Amino acid sequence: MTDQTPERQDGRRPKGSDPASWPPPPPTTYPGQSGVPPGYVPGAPPYAGFPASAEPPEFPPYPHAEPLPYHLMLRNWTYVWWKPVAGLGLLLVLFLAVQFLVAGVFFVIAAVRPGSFLENLEGLSDLSTITPEFLLLLNLSLGAMILATWVTIRVVHRMRPRWLASVAPKMRWRFFWVCVGLSVVALVAQTGISLVLPGSEQVDLGGGVNDFTATTAALALIVLLTTPFQAAGEEYLFRGYLMQAIGSLLGFRSDRWVQLMAKWTALFVTSFLFALAHGAQNFPLFFDRFMFGMIAGWLILHTGGLEVGIAMHILNNFLAFGFALTVGDLGESLNVSEISWWNIPLTLTQSGVYALLVIMVARRMGIQNRTRQPVAEPGPELAPATV
Repeated sequence: MTDQTPERQDGRRPKGSDPASWPPPPPTTYPGQSGVPPGYVPGAPPYAGFPASAEPPEFPPYPHAEPLPYHLMLRNWTYVWWKPVAGLGLLLVLFLAVQFLVAGVFFVIAAVRPGSFLENLEGLSDLSTITPEFLLLLNLSLGAMILATWVTIRVVHRMRPRWLASVAPKMRWRFFWVCVGLSVVALVAQTGISLVLPGSEQVDLGGGVNDFTATTAALALIVLLTTPFQAAGEEYLFRGYLMQAIGSLLGFRSDRWVQLMAKWTALFVTSFLFALAHGAQNFPLFFDRFMFGMIAGWLILHTGGLEVGIAMHILNNFLAFGFALTVGDLGESLNVSEISWWNIPLTLTQSGVYALLVIMVARRMGIQNRTRQPVAEPGPELAPATV
């Protein structure tokens, strides 16, 4: 009889002739080479959401083979280096498409209004006098960045958009509303500091309250209904997808220095672009916005989700718009280009108090800041795994 006992890779035959004692053959693929999760075998105990003896779904519910922080979300089973680059390109295309759409709406409004088309168009684009149409289109165009990032992560990375919200993966609403309350406390602390700083006398309320007109009511309604989407859109864009794309692109090794470089580079670049995107500004104002981005971004990485950034961003914008509509000028509020250096301590006070409170509350609530590794779900009558 011919000896059919196979040889091992080292040239020796396994002990015994019983096939059950033979070692498993080497794998034909390795983690990261295909869309199949590492360790997935048809018929084996499934990962969360995977039925036994079935192929993984097109969008796996847990696309990471090991726990990862927020800025490495895109390093899933199918990750390759060009995907974050392609995602940034697609996001830029979508952003420009939204701007062209907004410009088209402006042309339509100018055309249907009575009077000269050019005069109507000039009036709509006059930033010194903000119209309800302009504010609505501005907020909706920024809010559309939520959808743009969702499309990008789903098309390019084959991941569900909920992975942009947090590592949970979902919008953790209870934590979000807690952060809104903490933002109010931080704002009170900022107000207290402003009373003793030399720059506080520049806030002059002597002019009284603005007249309440139909235009004021329309602007107030637009602020109330669309500002949360505008603030969330900026967070999804800068500290959401951009943070994940840059962090995943640079976090190419598990070495500590590489991981630190990826984390802090993602924080710095997204904060720099966030401040730069606000247009012409003097250096104190740029630095003020840059530091807001750095602190908000660090808190997002610390808590593993966008809730903390969205909450503070919404409150800040509500405060700015509300103040402008009540006693100030909305045009000046949207087009501020310079501030005093005395504003920096105010921003740092607000952000610092907010960060301290968020860290304490997140620890008490047990907020998850890394993804959870898929765990095999035991079930009856499941055959032993074969490799």
